[in-house]
Amino acid sequence: MAKVLEVSEGFRKDYNRLPGDVQKKLDKQLRFLLENPAHPSLNVHPIKGTHGILEAYIDIGYRFTFEDLGDRYYLRAAGPHGIIDAEARKRPEKR
Repeated sequence: MAKVLEVSEGFRKDYNRLPGDVQKKLDKQLRFLLENPAHPSLNVHPIKGTHGILEAYIDIGYRFTFEDLGDRYYLRAAGPHGIIDAEARKRPEKR
């Protein structure tokens, strides 16, 4: 069974604040995540100091964060690289 994306309200707000060109790049990266999570341009890896939160590249300056929940990817945040530090300070979101 193919995984699906579950979008948090925070991710939705982050997405809407991104510049249009970055939104297009993120859309492409999310397709890669669904089709091949090991795609080299994603560079998926855990965020240090968190339990189960992963980060992936949008481009050199932007990232998105998510959790792999088995049957779905829960998208948490998207934005400049600083979102990674913010994620490391957050508590897990209720789903």
